[in-house]
Amino acid sequence: MKKTLLLVDGSSYLYRAFHALPDLRNAKGEPTGALYGVIAMLRRLVQDYKADYAACVFDAKGSTFRDDIYPLYKGDRPSMPPELAAQIEPIHRAVAAMGWRVLSVSGVEADDVIGTLALQASRAGMRTIISTGDKDLAQLVNEDVELVNTMSGDRQDIEGVVRKFGVRPEQIVDFLMLTGDNVDNIPGVPKVGAKTAAKWLNEYQTLDNLIANAEAIKGVVGNNLRETIPNFELTRKLVTIKTDCEIPFLAADLSDLVPAETDREALLKLYDEYGFRTWLRELSGDAEAVPSQDSRVAAEAPPAPVEVAYETVQDWPAFERWLTRLETAELVALDTETTSLDPMQARLVGLSLSVEPGVACYIPMAHRGPDRPVQLPKQEVLERLRPWLENPAAAKLLHNAKYDAHILLNEGVALAGITEDTMLQAYVLESHRRVGLQELGERWLARTGTTYEDLCGKGAKQICFDEVELEKAGYYASEDADFTLQLHNVLRPKVAAEPGLEAIYQLEIKTSAVLTTIEHNGVRIDAQALARQSHELGQEMLRLEQKAHELAGQPFNLNSPKQVGEILFQRLQLPVVRKTASGAPSTDEDVLSRLAADYPLPQVLLDYRGLAKLKSTYTDKLPKMIDPDTGRVHTRYAQAAVITGRLASSDPNLQNIPVRTAEGRRVRMAFVADQGKIVSADYSQIELRVMAHVSGDANLQSAFEHGEDVHRATASEVFGVALADVTSEQRRFAKTINFGLIYGMGEFGLATSLGITRDAARSYIDRYFARYPGVAAYMEQTKIKARELGYVETVFGRRLWLPDIRGAKGPRLAGAERAAINAPMQGTAADLIKMAMVAVQEWLQERKLKTLLVMQVHDELVLDAPRAEVEEVVACLPGLMCNVAQLAVPLVAEVGAGDNWEQAH
Repeated sequence: MKKTLLLVDGSSYLYRAFHALPDLRNAKGEPTGALYGVIAMLRRLVQDYKADYAACVFDAKGSTFRDDIYPLYKGDRPSMPPELAAQIEPIHRAVAAMGWRVLSVSGVEADDVIGTLALQASRAGMRTIISTGDKDLAQLVNEDVELVNTMSGDRQDIEGVVRKFGVRPEQIVDFLMLTGDNVDNIPGVPKVGAKTAAKWLNEYQTLDNLIANAEAIKGVVGNNLRETIPNFELTRKLVTIKTDCEIPFLAADLSDLVPAETDREALLKLYDEYGFRTWLRELSGDAEAVPSQDSRVAAEAPPAPVEVAYETVQDWPAFERWLTRLETAELVALDTETTSLDPMQARLVGLSLSVEPGVACYIPMAHRGPDRPVQLPKQEVLERLRPWLENPAAAKLLHNAKYDAHILLNEGVALAGITEDTMLQAYVLESHRRVGLQELGERWLARTGTTYEDLCGKGAKQICFDEVELEKAGYYASEDADFTLQLHNVLRPKVAAEPGLEAIYQLEIKTSAVLTTIEHNGVRIDAQALARQSHELGQEMLRLEQKAHELAGQPFNLNSPKQVGEILFQRLQLPVVRKTASGAPSTDEDVLSRLAADYPLPQVLLDYRGLAKLKSTYTDKLPKMIDPDTGRVHTRYAQAAVITGRLASSDPNLQNIPVRTAEGRRVRMAFVADQGKIVSADYSQIELRVMAHVSGDANLQSAFEHGEDVHRATASEVFGVALADVTSEQRRFAKTINFGLIYGMGEFGLATSLGITRDAARSYIDRYFARYPGVAAYMEQTKIKARELGYVETVFGRRLWLPDIRGAKGPRLAGAERAAINAPMQGTAADLIKMAMVAVQEWLQERKLKTLLVMQVHDELVLDAPRAEVEEVVACLPGLMCNVAQLAVPLVAEVGAGDNWEQAH
């Protein structure tokens, strides 16, 4: 069997890793994304390929022979970002520590070194695998040389090169000479792309033959070809990889490239320095290892208790001892262990409690393990605990209290006194990071506890918690309560130290209680109405399918992207808008939308997909999600999942029901009143009102203060016409501009949305900012402040972190800047609707009304009201919602009532 040489194009991968990964940094703020990506790629290669010889090749510093013969070579490339330059040395250090030989040769590029080594290996009877993302290296592929792309999973042998480029490896140099290379600033033949180049080379085989027959090439491209012929001598030298480089420090038999043993100590030091916690633990064998450079943890993590006192309560004397502790403690950490993650279906298995760090207990009540453990009866335990559990004056601390409150409600206990929640503390402090108990323990306590998977296993072999051996279950549950208390001791002072965060935290605590109520209330669904809609949608889908077949001229599977692509781009020869990562023409929604402007079939496909999604996601699925015990659908609201503070609905997601189509609006007709009428209360143009407030723009504020149609007012300003003369088309344009600029839309996005030229879009934006200078100033100042702080804030002090605002480049930075502009609007709107939820629920309780809050969707509250209460609810909701805060412009809430959600809205 041939021996294998594995060569890695290090220069290609470090750039790709840098741009592909987010702005990762260690505790000292040093960039680590490229370093992480290169190490991950090398680790994967070592797993996938057992190489006899290996090297990682990088470009050397300084100019190369290509710069000497063509000074404009790579002239358009920007200089290396400083965040990447800072990672070059540790990347080289890491590669060497992993046992790879690091190579770079002055005067040539990494490609040339790779080409030379590949030829040397072939002559020695070896096979070579080159790991790269660089298309130029395809010219090296032969029977002994193959390319692999670790990031995309693509492999290119001779047939693979033909599939990807349409030409054989020996034709790649000619192919590149025709197409040129924009990245390296190598000129090709103008207006000749990959398809034309491949077509010519398949017909004439070589560039020399093509040149000999250049007069036969007609049209503009023929003229361009003939005019470019004098350049080919130069471009051949630029695109051809050298295979005869002098590499004096390597033995001729490549024995210097035998992989070395891993330098364990060097890697441990590097993983520690750059904060690669998982790899540090894996290599050290210490499951608790934490990088020493994690300065925040090292400086602020409280010392772990020298000993822990965890007790499993299995008799009444022990229970009474702990009950006395609960009744005298200032704050008690509480956690539930259950049979399921579904809060409406889960049943209580046991309770854990902690009153001081390192001291906790677990009270098992419903374990059913094979050892038939001794435990106290559930109902009796809950009755004895009820006075304390339902006492609002008994302060309790939980992690994700909403879940535990549901569990106790399922057992007939209304948990009260929830004053603290470590999940919400962490969310308020760091909305961009994960807030699970395990992650927080690692991040803030520098410790990890037992995981659920450690206890119950994974996948098909996973057991339920009530089957876990009681001793292990008791320790795990006690540890959760203990960690919650210790986390509280670290996080709570940080929240309290900043008045804005403290106010947001108190709002989140109140919101959690209201969400528990909303989720438990659920909403009534008319299953029969949805069944009728499903049938009608199915019929319409069949009609659209038949129409698609007629337009295509043959039957095909509308649900198969491959078959759709073949019909659109091979049979019908529609233009390819964009390709997927695998190189196939994309058929995604954006592509179909663009094609639909000129061709009928893409629009039919879009209509079909829209109906299919509506049917599968809602009309088919919603009836199956009706709780058999309550007869209602109970969505879950993730309170700590979105950076802006907005809620995320799931199981089912009630926030994404499409409302722009008649079919989507019909789905909302199936959400019906259970008591009398559905009442809907929706903030009007809330984000635009927030923009008027935060920007201080006088013209925008004036429109809202005078109750004008703000889109009509904007159209009047932008188009320079009187309000009464604004056309519907001008108002539509103004509405797109208003909302587009809030979301950071530029001239390209606006041009695409309105179907106009970029020059026209730029003209509209310029006129908009000329009329609303406060908005323009706000946008620029917000981006500057975001870069300085790393975050922006809502009107009420919620901190919205933007990880990519510092250090990121290109699209990632542009996205972060758009988020910086929009996040305060979205976040403030999220704060307001949460305030409204709290105010409305408190009012319902004070008035002792039977009306129920049943949904929160975007800026809207939905209630189920008895007929006798509808008039009062409709009359009072606007005042309740609009008086929760005072902005520079008035808040407006629009309220309606009906037999179903669509009528009310």
